[in-house]
Amino acid sequence: MTHLVYRHRRVVTTATNLVLFAAAYFGSFLIRFEFNIPAQQTKVFWTTLPAIVLIQTAVFGFLRLHQGLWRYVSVADLKSILAAAALSAVTYSAIAFFWLPARVTPRSIILLDFLLTVMLVGGARFLVRIVRERYRPQLGEDTRRVIIVGAGAAGAQTLREIMSNPRLRIHPIGFVDDDPYKRNGCIHGFRVLGTTEEIEALLQRHAVDEILIALPSATGGQIRRIVERCEAVNVSFKVLPAAADLIDGRVSVRQFRDVQIEDLLGREHVQLDVSRIGQEIAGQTVLITGAGGSIGSELARQVRRFEPEKLLLLDRGENALFYIHSELADFERVVPIVGDIQDAALLDEVFQRWRPSVVYHAAAYKHVPLMEVSVLEAVRNNVLGTRTLMDAARKYRTERFVLISTDKAVRPRNVMGATKRLAEMLMLDRNGHGEGGTKFVAVRFGNVLGSEGSVLPIFRRQLMAGGPLTVTDPEASRYFMTIPEAVQLVMQAGSMGEGGEVYILEMGEPVRIEDLAKRLITLAGKTPHEDIDIVFTGLRPGEKLHEELYGDEEPVLPTSHDKILILSGLSVPRGRLQASLAELERSLAARDEEALYRALMEAVLSSTEPIRRTGS
Repeated sequence: MTHLVYRHRRVVTTATNLVLFAAAYFGSFLIRFEFNIPAQQTKVFWTTLPAIVLIQTAVFGFLRLHQGLWRYVSVADLKSILAAAALSAVTYSAIAFFWLPARVTPRSIILLDFLLTVMLVGGARFLVRIVRERYRPQLGEDTRRVIIVGAGAAGAQTLREIMSNPRLRIHPIGFVDDDPYKRNGCIHGFRVLGTTEEIEALLQRHAVDEILIALPSATGGQIRRIVERCEAVNVSFKVLPAAADLIDGRVSVRQFRDVQIEDLLGREHVQLDVSRIGQEIAGQTVLITGAGGSIGSELARQVRRFEPEKLLLLDRGENALFYIHSELADFERVVPIVGDIQDAALLDEVFQRWRPSVVYHAAAYKHVPLMEVSVLEAVRNNVLGTRTLMDAARKYRTERFVLISTDKAVRPRNVMGATKRLAEMLMLDRNGHGEGGTKFVAVRFGNVLGSEGSVLPIFRRQLMAGGPLTVTDPEASRYFMTIPEAVQLVMQAGSMGEGGEVYILEMGEPVRIEDLAKRLITLAGKTPHEDIDIVFTGLRPGEKLHEELYGDEEPVLPTSHDKILILSGLSVPRGRLQASLAELERSLAARDEEALYRALMEAVLSSTEPIRRTGS
């Protein structure tokens, strides 16, 4: 029967509306004449009933109010009903004034009919929704009893979907929220039971099977505390993605996913000056080097949002480039370029043909232990390749060049960090000399979660293999941020620079690598050192125990963005830099790794102090 009604719902809805229109009109006569309608007015009722029902049916049909699904009725539908009833009343009044005998229908009847039509038509729809949502099937073995953490907009939307979709087999118990003003309040009939501090007791008292964390703006610390309380009573939990990952702010139960380590280390949502970034990118040609890597590919995704005229993706690795180009294939202005930043002839062709306005330079060798035994390639790519790219940008008058640097460039003790420090020095030198007019800036940040070869993917592979998880040192710590956050802040900082700035992204507090390993094991439902062991291997060549974002001698200033700092007014002695580069090139030509290593470290060793403020 239900299926038959659903199949012919438009006919059923129209017929129901006809009955309700007639009932509202009759009710208005009853109220107007205090339930004692005179014979003359009874005649008026029957004479005018067809006209008013016909008008209302036509208007409601025009506004598509015969097609809606009543079980999903909302405030928006009520507004449409108000508009339809008002338009019907105005239309009937106009017809009565021009074509019917004067005062056939009293004006009070028309007003009462408008009010009763809204009440009956709207009330019938909301009654269907209430009955459907309140009628819950018998709880089966596969039905999950859940508590929703977060009594805000996301939590309310989550509850609405649960109530309107019994097939989800979810039985809501109530809400948990730390806002004291929400305690004991109700959302759609379900009470706010307490705060997150009381989760353990609430879970046991109500025999809860699962927690849904509907806090898209929650910090990592908040989620971590909730997860720890759920783990204490062995209750599963799922989390709604961060606000930045939700499309148009819409929330669905299907978007809830298992808590990941990124959530526990999560940071506040990045607030971007979209208009400023858009001015730099929209309608421009943008070149991204290292476009197939973790940072480069995310840059491509983010840049695409701002509708550049052309998006040039340059990478020496064809497979990585193939995947990001395939992902963005629906954006017809993407140009994949297989090539090397060390190839001056190729770069000359690229810049001459497309004239990029903005360059994001993400191409670099980044793995510290590997670069310790690959000094030649590290210098050739990270230093000389960067110089070649900068020279091409300046030659063809690129407006803005953003160098992506690293915290390992601070007081470098390894080859990778030294090459990136030297790249920063090149940036400062190129900004201060020549007539190209290019604004060269650098953005320095720490580790990004999930990037290729970083600790998190390694831990996950080790976990899947049954362990152990390998940590270099019990005290080793690193700064972490997610790839999207790093890229968004790179774009923001890049749009702010006037040339010669080294920007530093605010990375929060450093995280001990051992703690990271323990959290990952716990999220997998296992116990550290019991189910999965953690072993310490010792620091690898070139590694530091702790990283830092800037040196004691570097002047750090705030910017207009609370997550971006700046080392401003820096310069390098040009003569010394040119001499260092010449020595590097001689050692490279001779393929003398020892001499190259000494020249590299000598070039940056003194630079940790002599990179100084202009005029000092």
